[in-house]
Amino acid sequence: MNQRLAVSRRRFVGGLAATLGYVGTRADLWAQGGPAAVAAQRARGPMSAAAYDAMVKLGNNENNWGPPQSVMTAMNDAWKYVGRYGYPDANIVQVIAEHDGVKPENILLGAGSGEILDVVGTTFLQGGKKVIGVDPSYGSVYQHATLVKADAIKLPLTADYRQDIGQMIEATNRNARDLGFVYLCNPNNPTGVVVSAKEVRQLLDHIPKDMPVLIDEAYHHYVEDPAYATSIPYVKEGRPVIVARTFSKIVGLAAMRLGYAIAPKEIVQRMRPYSMGSINVLVKHGAAAALNDPAAQAKVKQLTIQNRKATAAALTAYGYDVIPSETNFFMVGLGRDVQPVIAEFREKGILVGRPFPPMTQHLRVSVGTEDDMQKFLTAFKQIFPARTSTAARG
Repeated sequence: MNQRLAVSRRRFVGGLAATLGYVGTRADLWAQGGPAAVAAQRARGPMSAAAYDAMVKLGNNENNWGPPQSVMTAMNDAWKYVGRYGYPDANIVQVIAEHDGVKPENILLGAGSGEILDVVGTTFLQGGKKVIGVDPSYGSVYQHATLVKADAIKLPLTADYRQDIGQMIEATNRNARDLGFVYLCNPNNPTGVVVSAKEVRQLLDHIPKDMPVLIDEAYHHYVEDPAYATSIPYVKEGRPVIVARTFSKIVGLAAMRLGYAIAPKEIVQRMRPYSMGSINVLVKHGAAAALNDPAAQAKVKQLTIQNRKATAAALTAYGYDVIPSETNFFMVGLGRDVQPVIAEFREKGILVGRPFPPMTQHLRVSVGTEDDMQKFLTAFKQIFPARTSTAARG
């Protein structure tokens, strides 16, 4: 390969960071937390690259191992196209379609799944329509509804942090005339709890047949629960289901921004005018390589689940309840308000999740490397005292 094109992993990441700088950090915060997260960042002020690099990053559900070598190589090889418009794009749409067992006409690319969620909102909330979903969940959908002068109907979680499908069915049917679509984050963010395949079918079978349902599967790669299943088969059946996926999590391409929707052809055509289509050449090649490297994803899944379970067990033994999760993050009950705790962790060099009202006494923690989680546990024990099991339940 031409020496000038043989960009090393370090030079690639370093050069990209220098190019994006503070803007990249802001973009990630927006993708993860919307306006609230950006406001919090503004209040803290910009963070230098050196300070950011030194932090343990457990706040945005990223892949702390980074992209695999296969992905880095593909992106490095694609640098030769950065000055072109009509470049070879690794046939990314076809690769995704084959990977997920659908047709290219069922795929819509977006700058991260965040753009996909916004496109769905813009498409289906016109005329003051509403979205219905649970709270807390991934709030970007509800925030975008406000931006397009729409509204959201937010249903509470059950006592064990599940999405109440029976309640969602009842509320959807009662408000059907005013709804643009139903939103189901599965597994749910921030709780990490899944909706079973049986419950998803129950929902789809008992709401109006023409009601669009957006199912956000950003974390489906991590699920072990055999009761869970992807909802892509409903797209193949022709139901008005939109499945959102992302390369920002298990693949480790959060800052590169690529996500996609899988939906019936007519829905994709309806959404396409609202899509920016601003996907860069490097991530297209990296994403195609990622889908052809399932072993790398399997390794990240194994390490993530191993570290999540070990950390949850240590917190439980220390007297703090952890919500069982099927993702690369978990929530731990603190017994006090989470906002000042976030600042305490930051002072110890650890970035953790933002508040998720109304669960204001639960802290969301992303799962990182073994070293990351050991640092988190050390800091946790410095901030919180050990508790008895009785105190934890209380």
